[in-house]
Amino acid sequence: MPRMATRASPSASATPSVSARIYEGDGDRLVEVPAQGPKVTLLPSGDPRTADAKRQIRVMWGQHLLDDLIAGRYRTVVCGVNDTDNTHGILGEILKLVPTSQWTLASATSYAKVFRSAVQLHAKEDREPYILKFDLDRVLVLAVLRPTGRDHLNLEDIYRGFRTISQMLEGRADRRPVATISFLGAKSNRLRDHGGEEPSCEAVLKAMYDAGYDGDFFPPVSAWDSGRTAVFARYPFPAGVDRMREGSS
Repeated sequence: MPRMATRASPSASATPSVSARIYEGDGDRLVEVPAQGPKVTLLPSGDPRTADAKRQIRVMWGQHLLDDLIAGRYRTVVCGVNDTDNTHGILGEILKLVPTSQWTLASATSYAKVFRSAVQLHAKEDREPYILKFDLDRVLVLAVLRPTGRDHLNLEDIYRGFRTISQMLEGRADRRPVATISFLGAKSNRLRDHGGEEPSCEAVLKAMYDAGYDGDFFPPVSAWDSGRTAVFARYPFPAGVDRMREGSS
């Protein structure tokens, strides 16, 4: 965790640090943090001068997933799908943006329904969140199909689903780079905890990480307006976060 700077003694010889300029001309002075409007405060973590081989999830604050998909920055994207109505889900947006795909929103929903019927016939007691593959030529969509009998996903579904997804990605360089939505703020495929409330970003990241996922994570746009709460750009978060929760500095 970043620490408060300490004042050096007058006798100490130190080279004053010079902040890097962000903008040309008077931009640094003019582009100030607005008092109103959405904003996030990003805190650095780790030492950028050394390589960290530990598995991690990058949190893509302020980035636009759909633009990145169209630009070809990802080979695989993870989202949700159901067998009734995906009109308001990101899957529909992706299908509209990839003209070379033979999939449509109607055919994708129909496929989910046929798959669901097959599961009910041959594995009626199975409550696993299945992963459906939609190859759109330019991008592979791995869609988490929520279990039978529920109108939402829960954190256990995310863990089980991403455990399967991690296995599908393992050793497959042709399926990387990979990105996932957060499943937060969703309308077609909502995510709820066991209390019926929407979980935190950290809870979702933990479920994905514990399942073995190590791609990119796009937080919900609603989380871009977190002016009072500092955020980190990768998970696991620094150990200092847990220490503060436990009451130590």
